[in-house]
Amino acid sequence: MVSTLSRFSDEALITLDNLTDRAGDLLRPTMRFGVTGLSRAGKTVFITALVHNLLHGGRLPLFKAQNSGRIASAYLEPQPDDGVPRFQYEDHVKALVEERLWPQSTRAISELRLTIEYESASAWNRLFSGGKLSIDIVDYPGEWLLDLPLLKQDYRTFSQNVIELARSPARIDLAEKWLQRSSEVANGKTADEAVAREISDLFAQYLRACRSDERALSTLPPGRFLMPGDLEGSPALTFSPLPDLAHGPAPAGSLWAMMERRYESYKSLVVKPFFRDHFARLDRQIILIDAMQAMNAGTEAMKDLERALVDILSCFRPGSNNLLTSLLTRRIDRVLIGATKADHLHHESHDRLENLVGRLVERATRQAGYSKADIEVVAMAAVRATREGSVKQGKEQLPLIVGTPMAGEKIEGETFDGNSKTGIFPGDLPADVESFFQQAQAHPGKAFPHLNFVRFRPPQLEQTAEGVTLSLPHIRLDRAFEFLFGDRLA
Repeated sequence: MVSTLSRFSDEALITLDNLTDRAGDLLRPTMRFGVTGLSRAGKTVFITALVHNLLHGGRLPLFKAQNSGRIASAYLEPQPDDGVPRFQYEDHVKALVEERLWPQSTRAISELRLTIEYESASAWNRLFSGGKLSIDIVDYPGEWLLDLPLLKQDYRTFSQNVIELARSPARIDLAEKWLQRSSEVANGKTADEAVAREISDLFAQYLRACRSDERALSTLPPGRFLMPGDLEGSPALTFSPLPDLAHGPAPAGSLWAMMERRYESYKSLVVKPFFRDHFARLDRQIILIDAMQAMNAGTEAMKDLERALVDILSCFRPGSNNLLTSLLTRRIDRVLIGATKADHLHHESHDRLENLVGRLVERATRQAGYSKADIEVVAMAAVRATREGSVKQGKEQLPLIVGTPMAGEKIEGETFDGNSKTGIFPGDLPADVESFFQQAQAHPGKAFPHLNFVRFRPPQLEQTAEGVTLSLPHIRLDRAFEFLFGDRLA
């Protein structure tokens, strides 16, 4: 009964928020745009490049409103949500443009309002529209999104799912110490704070190890264990799944009962507020993924990426908005999956990257039962750090990518100082996507294919003859713009 009342209260608050938002839209058309990404996929860079290109009139040939000259101006305004930290755009631009360093990833939610003044392509729309759209960009960690399925899981189900995953071949060595200790204390009759802290710390260490570059695993809830913020040390973050729980309810006063209570507190204090106050108010969404890192980590990392996509897509309220649903319950009607770091590949492999990720998304979509909203996959680089070149090898021209490696990067024994340019052959993706997955299935644990990864510095921006700094270069950022909000500027 309490759970039912809680759900009813949450839905009522969501409806009230949406009615308030829509009332404001009558005076100022607004779109709430969610940006998230799995670990190190580049969402901070994406938002910075999005705003920089619109403020500075970047080269966006596939973004129709810009290419046709209908955008009069774009500018930043104070965001509407005073209780949410502002996305520090200016600091990130300084890091990219002046220092030529990648900005620090944000580890909490933030927001930014970008307003575009434009002329509609339709005479009818020009008659009734003010020609102004505010885009509220909501930036949040992908780990928070992967927490949403927990709302439908009780503690026993959560424990079973996490333990089963931890015992898989890709994770068992990382989880061994935590699994052994949690098995020893799982059915302890008395709750013990010291034991709770010990196994929750071991659990958090296991999650952090899964996220390392070598493993590149994606399914890592609860997300706040990786980025606790002001909840660090709180009881809501001092719990752990327990293995092999007996049938029936948890004995009163037991460690199991303590873990169960704290798991429910985590959902109430962390997951529900995020869903209610932010996620349920989004109109459109981009999800950034680094598929190439998963490929290099091997078959299990690719399977885990697909599992994460299933969990992510199952979170959305899919479908198109009509008048009633847009007033009462928002639905995300467009989702873009951005396969990032396309500048680490020669352009001949861009379509292959897109097809490969598209295959993962197609499989995940079927498993998640997600079919109504528009989904598009784009191989992209929000900031292009390389250019293309070639070198003659025998009678053939070998395609290269050329850039400035970050200080400390090593290539064939040479350590770079952060100032010298070099060219590398990044490797090729398979033209036949099906053969890639067949090979991966036939050789578990092996990376297919191996890609040469080098961390390059952001590019040095060119200036016009008048001394004006040009916008950040990119790959297919314009295609992303057109899909995500081009229709709202038509």
